[in-house]
Amino acid sequence: MAEQTIGEQTMGEQSMGERIPTVIAEDVHIVYRVNGAKTGKGSATSALSRIVRRGDERGIRKVHAVRGVSFVAYRGEAIGLIGSNGSGKSTLLRAIAGLLPAEKGRVYTNGQPSLLGVNAALMNDLTGEKNVILGGLAMGMSREQIKARYQQIVDFSGINEKGDFITLPMRTYSSGMGARLRFSIAAAKDHDVLMIDEALATGDAAFRRRSEARIRELREHAGTVFLVSHNNNSIRDTCERVLWLERGELRMDGPTEEVLKEYEKFTGK
Repeated sequence: MAEQTIGEQTMGEQSMGERIPTVIAEDVHIVYRVNGAKTGKGSATSALSRIVRRGDERGIRKVHAVRGVSFVAYRGEAIGLIGSNGSGKSTLLRAIAGLLPAEKGRVYTNGQPSLLGVNAALMNDLTGEKNVILGGLAMGMSREQIKARYQQIVDFSGINEKGDFITLPMRTYSSGMGARLRFSIAAAKDHDVLMIDEALATGDAAFRRRSEARIRELREHAGTVFLVSHNNNSIRDTCERVLWLERGELRMDGPTEEVLKEYEKFTGK
């Protein structure tokens, strides 16, 4: 089993003054398997070959997306994940959320991890209003809680600033509006572990400030926040610790300024 819960006995025995782990990754490897041989790409012969090889890994390419990553995250931490495109950041978050099995190693979690991505699915044919209700229910909120926080969610997202968009179907929203609404729904609830994949990059400066303030509130309520971003300023403003992934390997884990300094040398930015 790739994902497990940190034992209640271990957690309960820790004193209030001790740092309490929320996520433990031990030598985690994630491997994708991609169908398709490298030759004869579109030919009937290659199609026949794939049928003959079905169930045989000779026609499968393996992509080793995460390679032996180990770390411990604690309650009250906001941790940035940085690295080049394809370095394994989003894949690692999906593994922590239990959406991807580890080929090798283990992920242990305390509480329920929640993954918020820019492409997180809401229902495009439903109005923003109905998606707020569905999203809240999916996170375990009661209808009473959703009703009490509904206006706060709408105001936080800012999607009604230029019209009554909350009553329109989600398919009429820009990508930025949809992402802001997703973040606002997720941020309406306190989380044990909240993972945010690039959502802060989609809003204007005012929305980013609201989002960063909300992340700090989540940390104060004993949660742990992971933030994937290509915006180093967002990482600086939000996180005190950074994990730097490169080609699937954990290249550096430490205080934000130390890691970003090395990363910026590496990227030349």
